[in-house]
Amino acid sequence: MSANFSNGSLHFRSIPTTHMKSTHISSLNFNFHHEFPHKKPTRYTLIICSSTIRPKRNSKPLENTEAQELVRTILRNFNYEKTLLSTLNKYVKLVRTEHCFLLFEELGKSEKWLQCLEVFRWMQKQRWYVADNGVYSKLISVMGKKGQTRMAMWLFSEMRNSGCRPDTSVYNSLITAHLHSKDKSRALSKALGYFDKMKATDRCKPSIVTYNILLRASAQAKNVAQVEALFKDLEESVCSPDIFTFNGVMDAYGKNGMVGEMEGVLSRMKSNQVKPDIISYNLLIDSYGRKQEFEKMEQVFKSLSRSKERPTVATFNSMITNYGKARLREKAELVFQKITDMGYSPNFITHECMIMMYGCCDCVSKARGIYDKMIESEKHVKISTLNAMLNVYCLNGLPVEADKLFETACNSGMFHIDSSTYRLLYKSYTKANMTELIQKLLKHMDRDGIVPNKRFFLEALGALGSSRADQDAVISAANSSMPANITRV
Repeated sequence: MSANFSNGSLHFRSIPTTHMKSTHISSLNFNFHHEFPHKKPTRYTLIICSSTIRPKRNSKPLENTEAQELVRTILRNFNYEKTLLSTLNKYVKLVRTEHCFLLFEELGKSEKWLQCLEVFRWMQKQRWYVADNGVYSKLISVMGKKGQTRMAMWLFSEMRNSGCRPDTSVYNSLITAHLHSKDKSRALSKALGYFDKMKATDRCKPSIVTYNILLRASAQAKNVAQVEALFKDLEESVCSPDIFTFNGVMDAYGKNGMVGEMEGVLSRMKSNQVKPDIISYNLLIDSYGRKQEFEKMEQVFKSLSRSKERPTVATFNSMITNYGKARLREKAELVFQKITDMGYSPNFITHECMIMMYGCCDCVSKARGIYDKMIESEKHVKISTLNAMLNVYCLNGLPVEADKLFETACNSGMFHIDSSTYRLLYKSYTKANMTELIQKLLKHMDRDGIVPNKRFFLEALGALGSSRADQDAVISAANSSMPANITRV
């Protein structure tokens, strides 16, 4: 596999798209800005955390329609009265299916998924209620996002018992719900089983959404053969791959470090005459950066700069992060300067990336300087900002300095300290064998009402993928370090 960039064109000596594992090599000229003219922005935004770029659908707040205003009122009263059913009964003459859909959506964004079932049961008792696939599809989707796979399965059975016949949207929701479960291998197998059922049922034929879900999941599982099988099946179907198809698979491969497979998908995109967008560029930049293939990363950025697409702040954030991990401080600083030179404004994530970059490059004082300026400005300061600076101290073997900053942050009242901060510090203090700081930290957790359960210790000490014996050793060591007044796990 080789790549050559010249005159803004990306030339791949690429694995043939028909079989990514083939040893035969064919050439492909992929000119981003010349072959594919400017297109309208997609409905995706880029969210970046450290070195992660992922496409994510925009999450818009409720707009000021009558239905949405009523839902806001119900939610406000529910939060005040603590009883959802009494609130719904209060507005029984006004609430209809559309309001319940909005309630499912809003409750699903929090941990109140059980209340979604209360709303559903309340709906079923109303005269206007008619069993509808859309209601079940929405509820199955909400349960899946909350990891409640069994509840999603129950709703699917309930739907069939109520006389509704499954359709494509319901199966798509059910497949997605399974893929949210922790056992990814079993989940993918189950999802593919549903996929086969869909192909055998006239009213449930897979849509491009179905293929996109399964292709991305297969790529995340590093199952190249399954990706190839799904692409072949897609080519033989009535569906056509879209930009989300290719971006989703490229993203999954890129995050797994499978750059060759990612380039194969890029080749397939070209052969299907699908135009790359800013997501495509950013995925390439981030993936090459993760693998420290900086020449390729820089040439993709040059192609992007010469194209009709425009870089986003997330583009620069990714480059800063990946240069920082490679300890290329000067290159990262040049990228930061380029942000303002090109007329962009760094966001709070950009500054957090700079903090971490300086931390990786042993420039603790420079990292602290950026952190202090953010605190002084009191703009966009989040718990992730504090965590970034604490992480810098921990990476550089300065647990005492981390403890001092943590105490200052607690006393300032600017941050809502959560378990992510405690996990970070617990791991660092344990690694440094700072028993006194561990005891102090656990007392803080007790004061804040955060109970250190088994999962906390396994995540903090990175033992989730280890053997059962190693996990038990972690828990035993953690329990032995806990003060007597803290509940043991």
